[in-house]
Amino acid sequence: MSGHTENEITIAAPLDLVWDMTNDLENWPQLFSEYAAVEVIDRKGETTTFRLTMHPDDNGKVWSWVSERTTDRRTRTVNARRVEPGPFQHMDIRWEYAEVPGGTEMRWRQDFAMRPDAPVDDAWMTDNINRNSRVQMELIRDKIEQRDRERRSASVPAN
Repeated sequence: MSGHTENEITIAAPLDLVWDMTNDLENWPQLFSEYAAVEVIDRKGETTTFRLTMHPDDNGKVWSWVSERTTDRRTRTVNARRVEPGPFQHMDIRWEYAEVPGGTEMRWRQDFAMRPDAPVDDAWMTDNINRNSRVQMELIRDKIEQRDRERRSASVPAN
């Protein structure tokens, strides 16, 4: 058994802005509500290795792991995987971006499997990821749309 999730959202902003903001790893703590810190470990071409640290959970535990992320602006895709999988046997994430009427569609596809000794199973994690992805995507959408409004209003000449 393994887990798979697929979530998407349309952001009323140009693809370049969505791409730039969502791939600016150092600013993820301001973009996502769940991340407390990002530490870039290494950059080679379009591949970045980094440590993500979450805010403490309800029990006060702080989760942290190392991931690797490769961006491909030409195909408008990002492939990522956990290098330190923690409770996962594996965790792979694909981000896809597409221009659509009204803005940019951002899609996250996650494929994973929990380790047999993990505190939760694949079904529980699938539900958790689906719930959390929707929350985070809505936050990201709102922040990017706000930035786009600010950018557009700053470029309008005063009369």
